[in-house]
Amino acid sequence: MKKLIIGNWKMNLGLKGSLALARALKGLKSKNEVGVCPSDFALAGVKAVLGKSQIKLGAQNCFWEASGAYTGQTSAASLKELGCAYVILGHSELRALGESCRRVNLKAKAALARGLTPVICVGEDWTKYKAGKSRAFVSGQIKRALAGLKLGGKQLVIAYEPLWAIGSGRPLQAEAADATQAFIKSEARKALKQSRAAVAVLYGGSVNAANAKNFLRQGNIDGLLIGGASLKAQEFKKIAETH
Repeated sequence: MKKLIIGNWKMNLGLKGSLALARALKGLKSKNEVGVCPSDFALAGVKAVLGKSQIKLGAQNCFWEASGAYTGQTSAASLKELGCAYVILGHSELRALGESCRRVNLKAKAALARGLTPVICVGEDWTKYKAGKSRAFVSGQIKRALAGLKLGGKQLVIAYEPLWAIGSGRPLQAEAADATQAFIKSEARKALKQSRAAVAVLYGGSVNAANAKNFLRQGNIDGLLIGGASLKAQEFKKIAETH
């Protein structure tokens, strides 16, 4: 079964670095669906480099209004015009700066309205994980972020990233991640009130070429959201080609 592999470049590369990485990846051949999410300023350039490559373009965030006096924001309409297929929403690094589930909800609605696939991030911190409160916390995030969302036959992607695993080198065990992914998919469909909604759930958090296969062989993990490893062309290619 085809999986979805998305690389989140975060704020790690300038324009030259983004274009160089895109050039190194453009020849990638994978049975999976693959996307990369550069910084906004590099989207047009990366799109041009990738050309007719199988790699799709994504953004790291968007605003919920279509246009207006919103200095520093980027609309879903603009991202669509630039050729984006995906947009990451509610990443833990933005939530740490004050991003709320309410804002994620508004952004997801805007993204869907413009034909973008939202990649909504959820995940608990170490304290909640150790206290056995992971599922209750994640369920709350899902309910708030998906409130009133209408897919209308479109796909929704949820990325589960336990905060304590991101960049730590200690990912969640694949089997435990698989069980959580199944729970998340069920909760998402309940929140959407659609038992057969097109919901894919990705895992993210210290994934690399060595452990990717352990995650992708799990039945409830529909793909991976890759951070640091996506900045290394050869490693990201290995992950993307894993099935």
